[in-house]
Amino acid sequence: MRLTVHDAIDDIAPDAWNALAGDGYPFLRHEFLLAAEQTGCVSEDAGWAPRHLTFEREDRILGAMPLYQKEHSWGEFVFDWAWARAYEQAGLSYYPKLVSAVPFTPAPSPRLLLADANDTDTAHALVHGAIALAERSSCSSLHVLFPLEDELPLFREAGLRVRKDCQFHWNNHGYSDFEQFLETFTSVKRKKVRRDRRRVRETGVRFRRLKGADLDTRTWEQVYRLISLTFMRRGSLPYYSLDFFLRIGAALPDSILVILAERHGETIAAAVFFESPTALYGRYWGSDGRHNALHFETCYYQGIDYCIEKGLQLFEPGTQGEHKISRGFAPTSTWSAHWLAHPQFLSAIENYLEEEARHVDRYIEAVDARSPYRDGGSGEPS
Repeated sequence: MRLTVHDAIDDIAPDAWNALAGDGYPFLRHEFLLAAEQTGCVSEDAGWAPRHLTFEREDRILGAMPLYQKEHSWGEFVFDWAWARAYEQAGLSYYPKLVSAVPFTPAPSPRLLLADANDTDTAHALVHGAIALAERSSCSSLHVLFPLEDELPLFREAGLRVRKDCQFHWNNHGYSDFEQFLETFTSVKRKKVRRDRRRVRETGVRFRRLKGADLDTRTWEQVYRLISLTFMRRGSLPYYSLDFFLRIGAALPDSILVILAERHGETIAAAVFFESPTALYGRYWGSDGRHNALHFETCYYQGIDYCIEKGLQLFEPGTQGEHKISRGFAPTSTWSAHWLAHPQFLSAIENYLEEEARHVDRYIEAVDARSPYRDGGSGEPS
C-alpha cells in the first residue's frame, strides 16, 4: 500500500481519478481540476499549490483526496480570517495551511473519493495522510471544505472539528412546470414572483440556453466580459480566466449550461451553470449594468425552469443570499472540518464552533419561518 502526494492533477491518470469522482459532481472531474491548474488559476503562484493525495495498492488507486497548500484564505467561502489574526497576534504563522476543496467552488461534494464507498480503511488512510502531510510541511492546519454530511464521522474520528453553515437550495418535487411550482406558494409570494418575471419580459429581454458544444470563442468572450464587469463592480477580478472557461467548455461540454439574457440582439447578462445527471449548480453571473429583477430571472427562475424541464432534482444557486428564500430556496446545512496543529488553538476553535453551530441552527429556524410555501410546507404539490 502506498500514499502518494501529487503536485499536479496531471500526475494522476484521468480515467483513474474520474472513476473515483463519478459523474455526480462535474467540478470534481479531472478535466475541471486540470483546466484550473493548466491555466494558472490554481497554482503555487496563485497561492493554491496542488498536493493531491492518492492511496494505492498494487498500482490500483483505491482512493484520492483533492488537496492544496494555501498561502491565504481567498476563494474558500468558509471564513477563517479571525483564526489567522489570532495566530498572528500570538506570534504564530497561520499560513501555509492545507485545504481539501474544489477551488472557488462552494458546492458540497465528496472529499474522500473512494473506489469502494464502504472502504473505511482507505478513507482513514487519506485523512491521516493529509494530517501527516500538514505536520511535515509545517502547515498550521488542515481544512476540509464542503464535504458531504456522511463523511463527517470519518473526520471526527481523525480528530477534526466540524463546523456548520447554511446555504439555500431548491428541491424538485416532481413539478410539471413552473406554474405548478408557484401554486405551492402563498398568494402574496406567488404574485411577487410573477411580478418579477413580468417586469423582465416587459423590457423585451429574451433568454437563450447554450450547452458547452454550442459556445464558440466569441460567445465565451461576451460571457466573460459580463462576468468580469460584475466582479469589478464589487472591487475584485474573476477567480477563473477566459482560458479556463474555453477549456472547460470543450472538455466537459455536457456539464456546462450558459443562459444568455438578450435584448434587441445584444447580450446584456449571462449565467454559467454546471449540470450533473441529477443537479444544477449556479456558479457565475454577469451583466452590463443594473436591470430590474434580471438577476433573479437569469440565475434563479430560469434555472428552476430548466430543472423542471430536465427532471433535475436539486438546484444549488451558490452561497449566501436570504433573498433566495422568497423564491423557493430552502435553508440547507453545509459543513467543513478542521484540524489545527496547535492544541490550545484547537481547543479554542472547538468551543467557538459549538456556539457558532447553535447560532446557525437558530438562523435556519428563523429564515425557514419566512418560507413562501403555503402552511409552512416543503413545496410539495397538493
